[in-house]
Amino acid sequence: MSNVIDMKQYGLTETFEKTAERYENLTIARVLSQEKGSYRLLSSQGEKWGEISGRFHYEVQAKSEYPAVGDFVMADWNKSGGNAVIHHVLPRKSSFIRKAAGEKKEEQVVAANIDTVFLCMALNNDFNLRRLERYVSIAWNSGATPVVVLTKADLCDDLESKLQEVSSVAAGVDILVTSAVGQDGYKQIYPYLGEGNTIACIGSSGVGKSTLINCLLGEGRLETNGLRNDDKGRHTTTHRELILLPSGGMVIDTPGMRELGMWDAGDGIDQTFSDIEKLAKSCRFRDCSHAGKEPGCAVLEAVERGELSLDRLRSYQKLMNENHYMEDAQGYLAEKKQKFKNISKINKKNRKR
Repeated sequence: MSNVIDMKQYGLTETFEKTAERYENLTIARVLSQEKGSYRLLSSQGEKWGEISGRFHYEVQAKSEYPAVGDFVMADWNKSGGNAVIHHVLPRKSSFIRKAAGEKKEEQVVAANIDTVFLCMALNNDFNLRRLERYVSIAWNSGATPVVVLTKADLCDDLESKLQEVSSVAAGVDILVTSAVGQDGYKQIYPYLGEGNTIACIGSSGVGKSTLINCLLGEGRLETNGLRNDDKGRHTTTHRELILLPSGGMVIDTPGMRELGMWDAGDGIDQTFSDIEKLAKSCRFRDCSHAGKEPGCAVLEAVERGELSLDRLRSYQKLMNENHYMEDAQGYLAEKKQKFKNISKINKKNRKR
């Protein structure tokens, strides 16, 4: 009986295999989870912990270049039994990226090589359209397909009204309604879980991501907690992890996010707010800020007519301003990286003399 693991079950495609051929004597593996500087890896030879090589650590220029959950990496598998050593991260087909939490201007890869992003929002006190607009914008920019998953439908008194509100801010996005109550509470999820497909569950703490995944697993593998006194869920997931489901698909569970800062998500914002972008084409001036100063603003006229909510316009402006700020930060970081590269080249030349 063969113990070789079929990596196609874990999302390995011909594109990744072809890229891997460049690296002789290294094994392709997928990152299942991460704890500080260690990575739990899976290859055709099995599962083991790995760490990045000294050269990788020296040459990396940005936080996003380090391995993330879902990445395919090239590693020295170390058949003697020790930890694997990661030498390369293969180019990602998609990545959900946010600004790292805190004041530091760094990007963080939440999940890599995903096919679909489940944007989970509970139908109780967690319900927040402005936050959903932010999630959808970043998801569209990830390269994966966003799907809104509304959880805890059993706690909602006016489901139709909530669905209309979500549809108004998530045009072109599938919207699924789920509930932990009843055997068919998650039946809308299953068509997205085909063999080899990778799903990332993104959402605030306590929206029911772990409950959803436990249902898909058919067992209570992930810890869950009930509601707090304010009708909001408690945070349970503490790290990102890629899990193989009985259906053959995979899901990446992620901790709830208190912050979801924009990071180069301009195209995603344009797609999420396509209604405003369409209106803006009729503004008298191409660089109209839609702030009430320029005459002939088609966007503000739509607000006055009641065709566009002022809250949605303000959300759009806030996300655009935040994204422009981070674009300026990225330009600054790019200059620093180039300066570092130039210094490294000079040091190498000096060492050769």
